[in-house]
Amino acid sequence: MSGHSKWSTIKHQKAIEDNRRSSVFTKIAKKIHIAVKKGGSGQIDANPYLRTAVDEARSVNMPMENIKRAVDKALGAGNGESSEEVTYEAYGPFGVGILITAVTDNRNRTSGEIKNILDKHEAKLGGPGSVSYMKLINPVPRIALVEEDSGKVRGLLELLSELDDVVDVWSNLE
Repeated sequence: MSGHSKWSTIKHQKAIEDNRRSSVFTKIAKKIHIAVKKGGSGQIDANPYLRTAVDEARSVNMPMENIKRAVDKALGAGNGESSEEVTYEAYGPFGVGILITAVTDNRNRTSGEIKNILDKHEAKLGGPGSVSYMKLINPVPRIALVEEDSGKVRGLLELLSELDDVVDVWSNLE
């Protein structure tokens, strides 16, 4: 790089920022998809879940065209491929409970990606209800770990949340 080309510098910074925005928009589009399915309507005024998701989308300056496209896809007006919401329950290192919510058009691909990350971090998938019951207990039972161990678990949670299909990751880590 010569140092004299202003466009070269801008181009690299713009590419990084565009990539970051794209991943945020993808996650929010999946949240919109879940909201439409959960609320049963594509009308913002009639669906409080959709209202919340659209407010979040607008807070990060997601274009209205992208929001409408996500709603249409959730209603089935798209190209025929249908997405579904899937929840995985897992136990991470040190017995930390993890709930992973994903919206996917291919369960096998998503499951494989999640299992791969869990295996690399000494975590295991649990059966239905093995972790989800924790969210119902008030107060939620939290696990306190020393800083080093907590860092390992937080790294696992971050890797899981970076997956394309994953919308939300919850854990009972303190």
